[in-house]
Amino acid sequence: MPRSMDLLLTALAPAIWGSTYIVTTEFLPDGYPVTVALLRALPAGLLLLVIVRRLPKDGVCWGRVFVLGALNFSIFWSLLFVAAYRLPGGVAATVGALQPLIVIFLARSLLGAPILALSVVASIAGIGGVALLVLTPAGATLDPVGIAAGLGGAVSMAAGTVLSRKWQPPVSLLTFTAWQLAAGGLLLLPLALWSEPPLPALSVANLAGLGYLGLIGAALTYFLWFRGIRKIEPAAVSTLGFLSPVTAVVLGWWALGQSLTPPQLLGVFTVLGSVWLSQLAGRRRPASTRPIPQT
Repeated sequence: MPRSMDLLLTALAPAIWGSTYIVTTEFLPDGYPVTVALLRALPAGLLLLVIVRRLPKDGVCWGRVFVLGALNFSIFWSLLFVAAYRLPGGVAATVGALQPLIVIFLARSLLGAPILALSVVASIAGIGGVALLVLTPAGATLDPVGIAAGLGGAVSMAAGTVLSRKWQPPVSLLTFTAWQLAAGGLLLLPLALWSEPPLPALSVANLAGLGYLGLIGAALTYFLWFRGIRKIEPAAVSTLGFLSPVTAVVLGWWALGQSLTPPQLLGVFTVLGSVWLSQLAGRRRPASTRPIPQT
């Protein structure tokens, strides 16, 4: 399949993730972030396990699956919620946007991938674009715990992205996705039981929102994301994550009647430019430096 199609399919994942905010605020009960994360990951993972009917074959594989499930889901989503509660949304999103920059250096350390100046420039431009999208002067306050959580979440997702490339087992992408979603959901289960009260009776709208987040926002999107990690360089994949806040802002403007200011429009074009630069850098990467996945 042409690289352009691989990029398009991978980009669908963060574009769909951008709808998480509107679905959560409009369709789900407020105040249950960890429980919602659990219900987003575990049922989807278990459903995919029923479909693929395959489990990891040995202790090493089991261990890697749970590490990846923790990095990509449990730790990442938990710290994301802490940052969201402790920081204004714009600050949290901007801190999280450091992830592609972290991926560049982790890929160098863990995969031997070269650090390309164009990739670094693209990542920095993307951070600036996200800041233009979501930051406001009145809301840009700093909370040390929130900043630490935001940075921790960015590091967690970055490490999950790079290690998902390094540790790909010789199984189908659907199986790999099922293992990680199920592992991440299982790790979230005790945290949800400990930190939050039971959910109230769910309405049809609540169930529809959870179904969307689980089947579309988790199972489908992470299948596409892990597919992209397998086929495209991690640095090029990670910058596609900048599309998520773009989708969130556009959906807020289109569906909720929120304003779309000139700085936000500039942010949209800056993000799109950073994604283009990153993909240009990926095309220039020597083929010999692209790591062969290890099992």
